[in-house]
Amino acid sequence: MDEPLALVKGTLDALVLRALTWDTMHGFEITSWIEDRTHGALGIDDSALYQALQRMEERGWVVAEWGLTANNRRARYYSLTRAGRAHLAEETTRWVRYAQIVTTVLTASPRGA
Repeated sequence: MDEPLALVKGTLDALVLRALTWDTMHGFEITSWIEDRTHGALGIDDSALYQALQRMEERGWVVAEWGLTANNRRARYYSLTRAGRAHLAEETTRWVRYAQIVTTVLTASPRGA
């Protein structure tokens, strides 16, 4: 299998917010959800994830509370807020548009071909 791809700057927040649209999750569950959806193609660094979660909590996009995992261990569970849903909608629109534009340029025929 190929090495996991590094995340493009600015995408981690959107990916985490998207994961949280499905359910309240702790950090490992968020990482697993993203890795499952990308078939392991994206590498999520633990420290980057927790920095992103802290940043998103400060911005009011997620809220956290302590709970117990299925293995009876304490973990912080994160939930999406209304502001987080709004930010995700904006970011999704921006990223889809950006990806379409970059794809158009990268797949364009050379001039005169």
